[in-house]
Amino acid sequence: MKECVNRSENLKSCGCTYPSCARKGMCCECIRHHRANGEIPGCLFPREAEKTYDRSVKKFVESVRK
Repeated sequence: MKECVNRSENLKSCGCTYPSCARKGMCCECIRHHRANGEIPGCLFPREAEKTYDRSVKKFVESVRK
């Protein structure tokens, strides 16, 4: 995984709360990882839904419909 030149700036608004996430602040890597797994990145979820670590499309749709 390459280092991101924008990582420190991205971390200021990164919504990921997963403690050991190696992609935190590296948006391109995060999107690539979640897309490959059929998931949605945590930064797109409402705060409370993000904390569940369920990145499924189903959970995303449920959380934004409320």
